[in-house]
Amino acid sequence: MPPLILVTAMAAEDPRLWLEDVEGETALEWVKARNHETVEALTTNDAFESTKSALLEIYDSTDRIPSVSERGGFLYNFWRDAEHPRGLWRRTTLESYKTDAPEWDVLLDFDKLAADESENWVFAGARCLAPAHTKCLVTLSRGGADASVTREFDLNTRSFVEGGFVLPEAKGGLSWIDADTVYVATDFGEGSMTDSGYPRIVKRWKRGTALAEAEVVFEGDASNISVGAYHDDEPGYERDFVYQGLTFFTRKLYEVTPKGLWEVPKQDSADAAVHKDWILVNLREDWTVGGETFAQGSLIAADYKKFKKGKAQWVSLFTPSETTSLEGYDFTRDHLVLTVLDDVVNRVEILTPTKKGAWERSEVEGLPEGVQVSAAPVNGREGNDLWFNVDGYLTPTSLWRGTVGGKPEQLKQTPSWFDEARFEVSQHFATSKDGTRVPYFQIAPKDQDGPLPTLQYGYGGFEVSMLPSYSGTRGVGWLERGGVYVIANIRGGGEYGPRWHQAALKEKRHRAYEDFAAVAEDLVKRGVTTHNQLGAMGGSNGGLLMGNMYTLYPELWGGIVCQVPLLDMKRYTKLLAGASWAGEYGDPDDPAQWEFIQTFSPYHNIDASKDYPPILFTTSTRDDRVHPGHARKMAHALLEAGKDVEYYENIEGGHGGAANNEQSAFMGALAYEFLWQTLSGERPVLGEETPILESDIPE
Repeated sequence: MPPLILVTAMAAEDPRLWLEDVEGETALEWVKARNHETVEALTTNDAFESTKSALLEIYDSTDRIPSVSERGGFLYNFWRDAEHPRGLWRRTTLESYKTDAPEWDVLLDFDKLAADESENWVFAGARCLAPAHTKCLVTLSRGGADASVTREFDLNTRSFVEGGFVLPEAKGGLSWIDADTVYVATDFGEGSMTDSGYPRIVKRWKRGTALAEAEVVFEGDASNISVGAYHDDEPGYERDFVYQGLTFFTRKLYEVTPKGLWEVPKQDSADAAVHKDWILVNLREDWTVGGETFAQGSLIAADYKKFKKGKAQWVSLFTPSETTSLEGYDFTRDHLVLTVLDDVVNRVEILTPTKKGAWERSEVEGLPEGVQVSAAPVNGREGNDLWFNVDGYLTPTSLWRGTVGGKPEQLKQTPSWFDEARFEVSQHFATSKDGTRVPYFQIAPKDQDGPLPTLQYGYGGFEVSMLPSYSGTRGVGWLERGGVYVIANIRGGGEYGPRWHQAALKEKRHRAYEDFAAVAEDLVKRGVTTHNQLGAMGGSNGGLLMGNMYTLYPELWGGIVCQVPLLDMKRYTKLLAGASWAGEYGDPDDPAQWEFIQTFSPYHNIDASKDYPPILFTTSTRDDRVHPGHARKMAHALLEAGKDVEYYENIEGGHGGAANNEQSAFMGALAYEFLWQTLSGERPVLGEETPILESDIPE
C-alpha cells in the first residue's frame, strides 16, 4: 500500500480516486444510486420495453445460425437462449448440422454448473487435444471477466477430470503439449505478472505434479505485455514456440529446440507464422531482407528450413495499394486463404504453394455477389474445406461450406429480422482536417425526405477494421424506429492496413478524432441529419473516442453513448490492463508524452462553462480489462458540473458489458432509448432545479 503522504497527494490531485475501488462499499452505493436514476429515466416507458423484447427475441431465437468449430469429426457450438441463459456447450455431426433441426449432444450445461457450484460462470472457451479431441481444457470466467479458471474435462465421461489439470483464477491459461503435459502461463505469485497484469513466465507442467514444480521455459520482463507458448502438432512438423509480447504491437518469437530457445530473426513489429515448410511474415513496417525491400502491410513467405540457415528467398504473397490491405490469412491443409480489403469491401483469394517455390493464385467462385464474404478453414490440419460467412448491412447472414477448387454449398441462413427492403446502403468519403479521404457507410431509408435522427458509430484503434455485417438488433433497435445508421472507418483502425493505424498513434491521436468529426460534418452538409439529431456511440477505445467527441466537439452532437470507456488518460496505465496500451496512446508518466496525451484525456478536458450534449455512460463492475473507474469518475465530475448525464453499471459482463442474452438486450435497449429520446427531442431538458451531486470523498 502506498504511504499515507502519497495517498493524500494522489487524492488532492484526483478527488475521485475512491471511485476506483471497484467493489468498495461507498463506490458501489454511488453506482446503485446512479443505476436507479437511469432505470427510472429510460426504462419505464413502452418504447423501452418494446425494444428490449425485440432485441431479446433475436438473441434468444432458435433460428440463429449456430456458430461451429470442427474437430475430430464433430461440430462444436456454444449456445444461449431463453431456457439456457448461461449457455450450453454441445456438438453434432456435419450430416445432422445440415438439417433444419440438428441433434445436439450436450457436453456441459453452464446454468446447471453455475447453480451446482454457486458461481456466476461464463463459458470462455475450450482447447481439446488432437487427434482424439476427448481431453479438453475448459475455461470458465466469473461474470465474464478476463481472469479465468481452467479445468480439464473428459468428453467421454462428460465430467471434469478428478486429479486432472486445474488452473486457479488468473489471467493466462493452459495449452496442450501432449496428453500428460501442458504449457502454463499464469500468476505464479509475487513478481510473476507483467505491469499490464498478464503472465511474465511460461512453464511446462507435467500431469500429477504440483503447479509449483512446473519447469520454467521462458521468463519475460515486467515491462512486457505478456508471454506464452504453444505446441504445433502438425504430423511430421511437430514444433514448439514461445512468444514474448514486448508491447501491444511488437513481439518476439522463439522456437524451442534441444539446444534451447532460438529467436526467429524478424522485425519486432512484424507478425510471423510457421506452417509446415513455410514461414510467413506480415509487415507493419518496410523491411529490406535478402537485398529486396518489401512494403509495409505486405505478407511475405520463405522456406523455413532455408530461413533458419540464413538462405531464405522471400516472395511477396500480398502487396498493398492505396486502397487495398490484408485483413487476415489462414491455412487449410494445402492452401493459404487471404482476406483482402479494397476500400473496406472484402474479397477472398486462395494461394497454393508449388514444388518450385512459387505460389499459384485463384479466387473463390460460386458465392453470392455484391455482399461481404469471409472465409475460415474448417480444420486446417485435416483438409481443404472452408467455411464462408456471407452477409452485408442489409443481407441476412448465411453460412456456406466448400472445398478449395469446388463450388460452395449454403448450409444455414439467419431470418430477416427487419424489413431490409425499406433501406439502402451507400458508401461515402469525408475529407478530414488534413485532407485525408475517410470512408463511411450509411444505412438509411430509401425514401428519406429531410434530416433524420442519425447514429454514428466508430472505433478507430488497435488496427481493428469496422467491416460491413448484418445486425438484426441494429435493424429493429434503430433503423425501423426511423433512424439512419452510420459506420465511420476512421484512422487508428486497420481498414487500409498498418499505415491507417499508425497515422493515429500517440501524438497523432487527434487524427482519429478529426476523422470522426469530419464524417459528422459531412452528414450534416449532405442533409442526412442535423447536429441536434446526430448521435454518436462507441465502446472501449471507441469509448475514448466518444469522450473526445464530447469534450472536443460538443457542438456536433445531440447525444452520445460512451460504453466501457477509457477516459482518464493520466492514470490509465495504472488501472488493470492499461499498461499494455502504452504503445497505442503513449506513457503519461513521461512528461513529454503527457503533453500530447492530455490533449485527448476527456477526464482532464472537462470545462464546466461549456455546453455539452446529453451523455450516457455504461460499464461493468466485472470488467477487468478497462477499469470501471474511468466511467465512474467522468460521470461524477460531469454531474457535479450540472451536466445532463445518465450512468448505468452492469454488475457482471466483463469487458463485453453483458454476461447473458437478457443483459445484452437490456443494455442495447438502454442505449437506443437514450439516443432516441435525445435526438428526437423527447428527452426532458435539464432544469436549474436539478440537484448537483456533492463529491463526498470517503475518509
